[in-house]
Amino acid sequence: MEKPMNIVILTGAGVSAESGIDTFRAGTNGQPSLWEQHRIEDVATPEAYARDPDLVLRFYDMRRAAIQTKAPNPAHLALARLDAAWPGHVTIVTQNVDDLHERAGAHGVIHMHGEHLSAWCATCDTRTRWTGPLAGRPPCPACAAPTLRPDIVWFGEIPYRMDDIQAALAGADLFVSIGTSGAVYPAAGFVRLARELGAATLELNLDRSQGSAWFDETRLGPASEVVAAWVDGLLG
Repeated sequence: MEKPMNIVILTGAGVSAESGIDTFRAGTNGQPSLWEQHRIEDVATPEAYARDPDLVLRFYDMRRAAIQTKAPNPAHLALARLDAAWPGHVTIVTQNVDDLHERAGAHGVIHMHGEHLSAWCATCDTRTRWTGPLAGRPPCPACAAPTLRPDIVWFGEIPYRMDDIQAALAGADLFVSIGTSGAVYPAAGFVRLARELGAATLELNLDRSQGSAWFDETRLGPASEVVAAWVDGLLG
């Protein structure tokens, strides 16, 4: 294959797991996930927020505080290095709601599922960088209404910037999926769309995902190792 110029990279929980951020289904170091203490229906849906907003806000306050204690790992750093050095265009689309890609130095990351360090005002539709708690109903900096909620795409809501993602896939020479389960749509369908549009496809993952069969190639191992090796190979 000729050296790809435009690369679209999809990252999932497996990229941040080695930084100590719990994945959706399991915690780190064999410990239970924070998710396992709550049903998804109780903390990650619009209906849950309408039913018990205090529970949902406390849950996300805990998550927001936790990610601020974590640091980027070699996978994040390698992708930031690729973003800076690649002669073509690199688009990083992440399902993760942490800011570790940005802290590693990557630019223009598309957070399709939202961001922990952002609050969304349901009254004036303003988004504000937010690092503290929301459970106390602080006023919106823009309109003063006490209606800030986590700027997170919950189950049943539409992911952000889908038009931008589809446009990036349409121009991609190479699509790379890193640390994803291949089970959560619409992200799980990106590989098939990329293939249909003519891009080469590569999976970098700890284990084979539910969508591994759709990729031209799968390389297995911890993200901190396989991503760094792949980037080293590209940049020579």
